Formats: sequence, structure tokens, C-alpha cells
Amino acid sequence: MRTRLCVAIGIVVGLQLGCAVPTTNPDEVQALRPGILSGYMPAGSWVNSLELLPPPPAAGSAALAADEAAFQSSRKLKDSPRWQLAAKDAELMFPKAADAFSCALGVQVSAQATPHLNMLLRRTLADAGLATYRAKDNYKRQRPFMAANDAICTPTEEASLRKDGSYPSGHAALGWAWGLVLTEVAPERANVLAQRAYAFGQSRVVCGVHWQSDVDAGRLVASAAVAQLHANAEFNTQLAEARKEYQAARSAGAATPESCALEAKAFAK
Repeated sequence: MRTRLCVAIGIVVGLQLGCAVPTTNPDEVQALRPGILSGYMPAGSWVNSLELLPPPPAAGSAALAADEAAFQSSRKLKDSPRWQLAAKDAELMFPKAADAFSCALGVQVSAQATPHLNMLLRRTLADAGLATYRAKDNYKRQRPFMAANDAICTPTEEASLRKDGSYPSGHAALGWAWGLVLTEVAPERANVLAQRAYAFGQSRVVCGVHWQSDVDAGRLVASAAVAQLHANAEFNTQLAEARKEYQAARSAGAATPESCALEAKAFAK
């Protein structure tokens, strides 16, 4: 009730009266499915990716040839540290997913240490990811590993991925959205956060589950989705609380996140 009131106040008076602090308890947020929470935007109000994006590359086009070349290049990375990181980046269930940007942020993200920041990531995941589905469901593009009958970095997900359209990439969308949002939390970390957000999307190409054009389109959807979120009072209030948590954690001299070792190996030149 208090979060709905917060949204109503923000719409009517432009946040001038302030808002109740949004919950950090996942049990108080509607679950879309086990482990995945609803976003800040009302259902059905997400960015329309079908109207936003052009169609995926056509057969015989230069764009498709570039997609195929990127896929073939990614095959060289099988079983490397970059392949291992791509498998790790595929994890969207919390608490594991919270670690994806901990190294770039310089703070360990968790429900215990940074509850508002953790909730911010959990809910923007849905807002950005679900915004891709109008285009996904319309185009039903075949994924690269299906076309090539090749291995992927997350074999346990293969069956579900075969049923889900490739264009645009939902993972790339939510990863780019996380990077944009976290840059507002920690603007002094903007460069490294943007690099990590880019790499998060590229992990889908490395893994063999998305074409490069899928990932590029996902980032565009994410940019529109985050812009839309800034009109949402509940999001803005939780973002402000997350900034406070981040500053407190940095002032306390947060320990180096465990994710840094693998990332260092994966990104080594």
C-alpha cells in the first residue's frame, strides 16, 4: 500500500511531498515467477520494442554476414575464462545475480549489505527484460547455436532458449539497464560500469545464444526503459536510497568482491 501511495504522490505533485521508502523485502513485491520480481512499471506499460526497433537482419544482408562472423569468432573462446564469465553472466536468479556488477562497482551487492541497491537490480531486471518481448515474440528469431548446432556455455538452459526468440536480447537489455542505473548510483565509476555493462551483453555472443545484432538491439531497448523509469516515483526513491548505501559502503572500506578474480582473467589482453 505504501509504495502505491508513493507512486500516486509522485504523479500528482511531482515528488514535492516526498515518498515512503520502498520495501527491500522481496516477499512484499509481486513475483512474476519464482525468484523473479515485478518491476517498477505497471504490467503492459513497458517500452514497445516492436515499434522501437527495426527488423532483425535479413537473409543475405551485410548485417547478417556480420552477425555470422561474430558468432564464428566467439567459438575461439570456448572453455576460456571469458567463456566461464559468460556462463556466470547468464545467471539472473538472486542472490547470485547480484554479484555481476560488484567488482565494477567496488561494493559487494547483497540483500544484507545493500538491500536497496539489491532491490533496485532485482526490479529493473524485469522492466528492461520484459520490454524486449513484443519484438521477441513477433520475430521469433532463431538463435545462433540452433542454426550452427553448436555448444553453448549454459547447456542446462538450451531447451528453454530454443523456445525463446533471439531478437532482441533480454539479457543484454537488463545488463545495459543495470549499467546505466548503477552509473547514477556511483557516477565516479561510470567508465568501468559502462565497460562491465557492455561486456555483460557481449557474454551472450560469447555463449553462442545471441547474435551481435540481438545484443545491440537489447541495449537500445534498455536505454529507453531506463529513461521511462525516471518518471516513476518509486524507482527514483529507491535509487536515492541505493546511493546512500553505496556511499556508506565505500566509506567503510568495502572488501574486494569475489567476482574480480574471474573478471581479471576474462578481460586480460
